[in-house]
Amino acid sequence: MSTRKTDKRRQILDAAVEVFAATGFHKSRVSDIAREAGVADGTIYLYFKSKDDVLISIFEEAMGEMIERAEAAIADLEDPLAKLSRLAVHHMENVEENKTLAKVLQVELRLSNTFMKEYQPKRLRQYMDIIGRIIEDGRERSLIRADVDPRIVRRAIFGALDEIAMQWMLTPNPTYSLTESAAAVADVFVRGIRA
Repeated sequence: MSTRKTDKRRQILDAAVEVFAATGFHKSRVSDIAREAGVADGTIYLYFKSKDDVLISIFEEAMGEMIERAEAAIADLEDPLAKLSRLAVHHMENVEENKTLAKVLQVELRLSNTFMKEYQPKRLRQYMDIIGRIIEDGRERSLIRADVDPRIVRRAIFGALDEIAMQWMLTPNPTYSLTESAAAVADVFVRGIRA
């Protein structure tokens, strides 16, 4: 894809994030996205099949970036338990720093029937695989209990972070910091799985 086409696609996705966050996925129209992006309505269909396709593309790209940043955030650590703690804090920092995008990913994405029923979230599994690999490494090094199932714990950690972030997003004036919450969640899990 040429740079110009990539830029136009990026422009549309950025506009869609703003529109979905402000109006809600179901209330938004393709024409709203086009207006926000400064393009003709038909231009959207040169890059995306539908409004659901735009939403899924936002998710795919955001998760790809989150995977890269998560890997970079833990790259300099050796201790798997420290990696889990840093990953949790890093996850919540991303939510706090990108609140508009987070609202689309945390709230609006769940309102898409296509996403919830038909889409296979490969990128989400890749993100959770980072947690799974950390747990497996910790088990191999006898730092994490041998009876800990990486498949279950990775979902439990992600689920706890996801729930706290969701409530933070839905609360008009949250009284807690997501990064402090992440540290508390990580502490609970680290104590529970430590060998």
